[in-house]
Amino acid sequence: MRITKRFYDKTSKGIPIDIYILSNSKGMVAEVINFGATLVSLKVPDKKGRLDDVVLGYDNLADYEKSQHCFGGIIGRCANIIGGATIEIDDVKYKLDKNEGENHLNGGFVGFHKVVWNAEVVWNNGQDALALTYTSEDGEGGYPGKLDVTVIYSLTDNNELVISYHGTLDKDTIVNMTNQSYFNLAGRSSGSILKHKLWINGDKFIPINSNKIPTGEIQDVIGTPMDFTSPKAIGRDLESDFEQIAITKGYNHTWVLNTYGSLSEKAAELVDESSGRVMEVYTTKPGVQFGSGNFIDDDSRDRKSQYSKYSGLCLATQFFPDAVNNKNFPCPILRVGEEYKHTIIYKFI
Repeated sequence: MRITKRFYDKTSKGIPIDIYILSNSKGMVAEVINFGATLVSLKVPDKKGRLDDVVLGYDNLADYEKSQHCFGGIIGRCANIIGGATIEIDDVKYKLDKNEGENHLNGGFVGFHKVVWNAEVVWNNGQDALALTYTSEDGEGGYPGKLDVTVIYSLTDNNELVISYHGTLDKDTIVNMTNQSYFNLAGRSSGSILKHKLWINGDKFIPINSNKIPTGEIQDVIGTPMDFTSPKAIGRDLESDFEQIAITKGYNHTWVLNTYGSLSEKAAELVDESSGRVMEVYTTKPGVQFGSGNFIDDDSRDRKSQYSKYSGLCLATQFFPDAVNNKNFPCPILRVGEEYKHTIIYKFI
């Protein structure tokens, strides 16, 4: 794999940001900036060998700074929603940023996707890789403890984009990092993903209430529009009157994976028949958040998105939402002396 670096842009505060271009021998190219450790581009060949960008993104840094979407960004400390913006660790309660009504979402007002990371090219698993590091200080977003995190991007000659996460801390806290890329395998400018076919290796999902907070239940998908145990076009049941779809105006839920944290078991597969592109997903985490791009067209209160509704979909692997407040969910608490580890692989075949 080859990695090159060039200047990208400056932040609104004048901080220079670089872009790192990772390329493999098959022609696949990934581009990452050190603002938000963000994957800004992923070019993959189609069935005729033509390259196209399969992740949604922007052409300038200002849009990444202003956007309410987290296109391609690293999400942390804790991805997804935390009800009441409150966590409890060993009988001590911590108040987090309330940035989603009365709740906490994706790390707070300044999550990992909105900060500047340090970046360097490193040798990892027998090849060059891009390592990005960031220190989240005690109290950032309301979280306890200082957390030192490293995210490593690598691109293999098997057309695998590998993202690995590492974290160490000085005080017990919660950690649940992921990457929130939105994919369109027909190309970022091609329009809707509703004809993409999705398979998820999970026969249960996490239902939510009208405030989009998990109810604490784990529900079977069989016999519901949430069933992706066989490949299914994303648009087939999208306008169903099923309560869970009505709440989020589409899919925006976490599926419980049957992979038990094994990278040898496929967690999900996405197919676009028009381009012939197929993406397989592997992860060490227990869940995958599938969002069908229901609100991509609504970027913020003062700006219109350049993308239309359903222009891309997200498959972000992670702990279950609000897991810290649900004792029957896998626990995201990280203890002093432990290391946070998480790997996700997006493989194109």
